Amino acid sequence: MWNFITKNVEYYLKRRNLPPFWAIYKETLKGIYNKSIEETKFVIFDCETSGLNPKEDRILSMGAVTIHDNEINVKDIFERYLIQDVFNRESVPIHGLLKKGKYIQTTEEEAIKDFLTYIEGAVLVGHHISFDVACVNYALKRMGLPKLKNRTLDTGILYKKTKHQLYADLNNKIYSLDEICDELKVQKKDRHTASGDAYITAIVFFRIIKRLNRNKDLKLKNLFYVPKMVY
Repeated sequence: MWNFITKNVEYYLKRRNLPPFWAIYKETLKGIYNKSIEETKFVIFDCETSGLNPKEDRILSMGAVTIHDNEINVKDIFERYLIQDVFNRESVPIHGLLKKGKYIQTTEEEAIKDFLTYIEGAVLVGHHISFDVACVNYALKRMGLPKLKNRTLDTGILYKKTKHQLYADLNNKIYSLDEICDELKVQKKDRHTASGDAYITAIVFFRIIKRLNRNKDLKLKNLFYVPKMVY
């Protein structure tokens, strides 16, 4: 019990003395939601992890790409491989990342700090993004930092908006990235790598936005709106 109290006290003391890079990151997010879709910086990102428990498992690699002014900036791709403090042999066939691979690995803290710089002033986009955000948030907690402050968009939810509201099973349907890629005819190159999945999701995001903007009147706020289903 005493150890639990001590750890919580240490955590909150750290939060009272947040590092300068956190203040810079937080400042960049002010007022960005008043911009148009074209003016908005979207960062599409993905994490490969040692398992499916954000609290216990660890990020193995992070990949991200930026969309701005209706273009994917292929010259500014974010990619980091992390030192595997938690290794799960059973997950290797999925992501293909060995504990001591040939890629350059960095510490969790350095990777997260670099990621915060990359996502400054951005709306985050991902497929089933709540999992990836949770993984990053637990990494931030281990660093004594608050949770991510960016607003987020899930391509799984956005894709549902392209469907007619009268689809009776739409609300409960969970679309995999593979299913959406097949329906939108997006090539699944480098699937199950963080940077590959981020790029695939960026193309999916583009095509979803195109469908939602048929009338050329789509606003940024519309992307965050979740309509009530009609049965």
